Amino acid sequence: MRNAAALLALCGLWGAPAAAQAPAPVRIGLSAPLTGPDAPFGLGLRLGAEQAVADLNRAGGRRLVLVVADDAGDTKQALGVARRFAAEGVRLVVGPLQSSLVAATALAYEEAGAVVIAPAATYPPLTARGLWNLFRLSPGDAQQAQAAGLWLAARFPEGVALVHDRSTFGRGLAEEVSRTLRARGLREAAFESLPRGSRDAADLAARLKAAGVQVVYFGGLAPEAALLVRALREAGLTGPMVASDGILDPAFPATAGPAAEGTVMTLLPERRPPEPRAESRAKTPPRTPEADLVAGAAYAAVEVLAQALAAQGNVRVPDARKLADALRAGSFRTALGPVAFDAAGDPRPGAVTLKVWKRMPDGRLDFAGNDAP
Repeated sequence: MRNAAALLALCGLWGAPAAAQAPAPVRIGLSAPLTGPDAPFGLGLRLGAEQAVADLNRAGGRRLVLVVADDAGDTKQALGVARRFAAEGVRLVVGPLQSSLVAATALAYEEAGAVVIAPAATYPPLTARGLWNLFRLSPGDAQQAQAAGLWLAARFPEGVALVHDRSTFGRGLAEEVSRTLRARGLREAAFESLPRGSRDAADLAARLKAAGVQVVYFGGLAPEAALLVRALREAGLTGPMVASDGILDPAFPATAGPAAEGTVMTLLPERRPPEPRAESRAKTPPRTPEADLVAGAAYAAVEVLAQALAAQGNVRVPDARKLADALRAGSFRTALGPVAFDAAGDPRPGAVTLKVWKRMPDGRLDFAGNDAP
């Protein structure tokens, strides 16, 4: 028995001090819509986060484990995911995808003491509630609307119509464009709506024409944007339509057809993650265009959490409040470029670009590479 104990001690396996032991892996939860209509985007979140965890673990440092949960883009399921993470002691979370789900789960995560980085949520009031634990990587919708408003103010001193789809998202965009115009001494010629699910915009287009409208800003999504721009062209209005990246959907050019040409769109900088290593590519499904839109943000969210975590050293259980303080105080290097947060948890200002949809040499309508004049 003494000999066995001596052998264990000699090998360093008996009575090893706790400080010499590797700290336990840190779990990062991912709440994403892996089923339902937004599953292509949920796949992007999962692929981006998985790649980041694999790359960081390969590079060394505190080992990370990704805990993936399907919220299906549904509020009830997202709250269930939040409760599950709380019960399992997951205190670092990436997601959810949709602004509405971030809003619905934010308090549950705060009560659980979990730090949340929302990779794609853009609804402005999300970070106005003063929650210590909530951060987001995407600039708010207001930043896109302000960029559109400045572009319109510089080119159209009159004849600007603002149309929204009656959603919180769409109306918020239109109202922010209006505020930007008024700050420069301008006023919109019309403030109208085209509800989601509309099937005809001819009457609206006729009213806009009668009001002497030269350009239309639309706050909403691709289906109604396509309907509206077709109605505008059929009514004889030739000025551009301007919109946010809410219309960034293959359905927009497919449904609008030739009428989509000339549409100006505000867009965040490209947010693709690094290409996965060759051995990883063989094991993971290829990223679709929808997945590419959010994969980079999920990758960066994991990078930011890992860097803030490293600042705490090899503590056994990370302190979420201290980690949140580190997020607000620091600047983080990510695959998408530097990331820093303000006191509210919003990303510090970044570039918003304006692109124009054009007919490409191969006949496609596309915005890639087409800067707005």
